[in-house]
Amino acid sequence: MTITAEAPRTDTLRDHAGLAPAEGVWHSVCTLSDLEPNWGEAALVAGRQIALFRLATDEVYAVEQRDPVGEAYVMARGIVGSRGERPTVASPLHKEVYDLATGERLDAPGIPLATFRARVVDGRVQVAA
Repeated sequence: MTITAEAPRTDTLRDHAGLAPAEGVWHSVCTLSDLEPNWGEAALVAGRQIALFRLATDEVYAVEQRDPVGEAYVMARGIVGSRGERPTVASPLHKEVYDLATGERLDAPGIPLATFRARVVDGRVQVAA
């Protein structure tokens, strides 16, 4: 499934900590139930390809769909896992492992994966882009 978010708009919503988005505005992308646990989905948000991941705990992470090493738009097809308490995704191309929260590459020094703030509000997944 590919999800296309609504057109960009100004949004005054705050995240769970009461903060405005660090970058851009909040875009409603899909419902939480549209995302399978421990699986990725691609979404077009404000003209950017983003990979969304819902964990078994219902936490949602948003990262750049573009693989920083292979430069293909494939990260939604990555393998979800963890390193200790850190949720991760491994690139489906060469299996580089990235922290879903920070984008840090964990298996070797390298280019990080861009991340976006994500939240669930009233059952809807929102991404700041």
